[in-house]
Amino acid sequence: MKTILKIVFTALAVLALAHFLPGVQLAKPETAIYVAIVLAILRITVRPLLIFFTLPATIVSLGLFLFVINAIVVLIADYFLDGFAVSGFWVALLFSILLSFLQSVLYSFLKEKKK
Repeated sequence: MKTILKIVFTALAVLALAHFLPGVQLAKPETAIYVAIVLAILRITVRPLLIFFTLPATIVSLGLFLFVINAIVVLIADYFLDGFAVSGFWVALLFSILLSFLQSVLYSFLKEKKK
């Protein structure tokens, strides 16, 4: 159940960012669900490989290179989806940073309260 809610929250964040960022376009609002699913799959499969192969750059940059990896994942999602377009690397970088922030805010509603 939490996974479905996380995908819905991510889709809402993608929809909001596509509305406000000038370099991100969605063909239809329903495409945001597909973007959320593809991003989840890419984060599970491709992102760990990218982190492994760029580990020296990540260590030297004190982890800031992870933002570049997230932008690359967004650009890969742009490549696989027809209704989702990101105009360039810098827009993908800003999109990934803002998406991560919105996801952390929205996912905080899913945390269970401890007694």
